[in-house]
Amino acid sequence: MTLLCLVIFWPFLPIILIGAALAVVLHPIYTWIHGRLFRGHASWLSALITITIFIIIIAAPIAFLGTEVVVQSRSLYVSLTNGGSASEYISQITSSINNYIPETKAFDLSSLFHSGLSFLTSNLGNIFSATLNTGLSIFFIMLSLFYFLKDGDRWKVYLVAVSPLPDEHDERILKMLGRTVNGVMRGNLLMALVQGLLLGMGLHIFGVPNAALWGVLAGIASFVPTVGTALVSIPAILYLLIIGETLPAVGLAVWASVAVGLIDNFLSPVIVGKNIELPPLIILFAVLGGITLFGAAGIFIGPLAVSLFYTLIRIYHENFQAK
Repeated sequence: MTLLCLVIFWPFLPIILIGAALAVVLHPIYTWIHGRLFRGHASWLSALITITIFIIIIAAPIAFLGTEVVVQSRSLYVSLTNGGSASEYISQITSSINNYIPETKAFDLSSLFHSGLSFLTSNLGNIFSATLNTGLSIFFIMLSLFYFLKDGDRWKVYLVAVSPLPDEHDERILKMLGRTVNGVMRGNLLMALVQGLLLGMGLHIFGVPNAALWGVLAGIASFVPTVGTALVSIPAILYLLIIGETLPAVGLAVWASVAVGLIDNFLSPVIVGKNIELPPLIILFAVLGGITLFGAAGIFIGPLAVSLFYTLIRIYHENFQAK
């Protein structure tokens, strides 16, 4: 019966996991609303208000951003293909590079851009629209989130009661898993969102085209240790210098260094606090691997799977191997 139930629920696994992850992150808001506004009553209304706040503040802007990114990625692809407005710049750069390398190893920057942008155009569309833009999927995610918020505490008590492990071990596993999920979701992913948003704003202000697209890529790049958003900001600054926009290039350099580069030092301790953190490189591969396997839902599922694995390793080491 366990195997049968797993087969039945497997198609909905991404939806359930996303709902559970969002419930863990939004639970403090639900608890405050439920305790302060309704004094422990009307749990369904508290869950509904929490979901409404989430949709207004987070989900709606992300949906708009996803649509804009898909449009800009396609526009960028057209501008870099033969006859596009940017193809002349690519040809000039390619000729300059080929002057310094042997003829037998000719460098074709245009071909690299075409292949890279073809991948980007096709996959960004899938990432932002294949799952999250499906109305039925969104409905079931919100429905799962509603019940996880409304009944999650009761389900947790029941899970501890039926588990064959000692209750204190169950409580510790759930606590550590919750802290890890919060560290990944509120820490790494939210910090990536903030840094990508800030850099995207800077790119738009200082006149870099397709700012929303590069802002999303900057958010992904923020997972890369040491380098981070510089993978996007430095090429953008060089682009402004090449086209003769020296003052905007200096402005973008200052913006990237101050507003984006230092935000991690001030905001990260507030958001993450004492939550368990995984190395940013591991989170990056978890996000990319999750997207490869599950599409848009992999943005959440990848880090969650790694978080669970990390938590279980710590439990095993501290409670079994150490003895």
